[in-house]
Amino acid sequence: MDSKRLNEEGRLLWNRKAEFWDDLFGDWGNQFHRRLVEPSLLQLLQLKAGETVLDVGCGNGVLARRLALLGARVTACDFSEEMLRLARARGGREIDYRQIDATDEEALAQLGEGQFDAITCSMALMDIPEIEPLFCAGRRLLRPDGRFIFATMHPAFNSNNPIFIHEKEDRDGIVSESFAVKLHAYLDMPPVLGAGAPGEPSPHYYYHRPLGELLRPAFRAGFLLDGLLEPAFAAEDASDGGRLSWTEFAQIPPVLTCRLRPG
Repeated sequence: MDSKRLNEEGRLLWNRKAEFWDDLFGDWGNQFHRRLVEPSLLQLLQLKAGETVLDVGCGNGVLARRLALLGARVTACDFSEEMLRLARARGGREIDYRQIDATDEEALAQLGEGQFDAITCSMALMDIPEIEPLFCAGRRLLRPDGRFIFATMHPAFNSNNPIFIHEKEDRDGIVSESFAVKLHAYLDMPPVLGAGAPGEPSPHYYYHRPLGELLRPAFRAGFLLDGLLEPAFAAEDASDGGRLSWTEFAQIPPVLTCRLRPG
C-alpha cells in the first residue's frame, strides 16, 4: 500500500475515534502526556511570551492550549476534521486551527514562510507515513533563529509492538520483581496496526523509524540537532498492582524529544 493510501486511511481512522481520544486527553492530557511529553517539549522549547508557534498534528489541541496559556500566539493544524472540531469546542486563547495534512509541504508552507518562532509536533511523527515534507516545510516556515521541537515514541525502546516482561523471583526467601522490554526488530520494520491506548475503538498505523531514519530527513532539510531528552516515568509512578504499562519502567524511556534548529 502506498503512502498516500496509508495516509488517507489514517485520516479516516482518526476521524472515527476522535471522540475517544478527546475524552482520554480532556483539556490537559492524560498521565503519559502530563508526566513525560509536555514537560520535555516545554523544556526544549524555552517559550517566550508573544512568540508565534505552529503546533503540527495538534489532535484535540491539548498542547496548543498550553502554549496559548503560556503566552504564545498559536496556529495549530491536523489532518482530521473531527479532531479539529473537538479541539475548537474545548476553546483556548485565540488558537488558529487549520485542517492541513502534514505530508503536504506546500499546504504547510502557505501558513507563511519565515513567520514562526517555533514549531512543535507532539507524538505525531510515528503516525505520519512520510515525514520529509514536514521537515522541509518547517525549514521554510521558521525564522532563522527558530526551533522545531518534536516528541515521538522512542524508536530504540517503544518501537512497533514492544513486549513487556514482568518477572517475579523468590531467592533465599526474598521475593523480588523486575520489568523488561523485549524487541524483535529495530532497523527494518514495516508499518503495523497498533492497538494504541487501552480501550481504543480501533487500531491505527504506526511507522517505526530507527534514529538515523528519523533524523536524516531533518538534516537533509537543513536542520541541526541541538537538544535531546529521553523522559521516563519515575519509580514512584509504578502502579501498586504491577500492571504492565510504561509506569513500571523507570529505567526505559518510552519518549524521545528533540530540538532542531536551522543550520
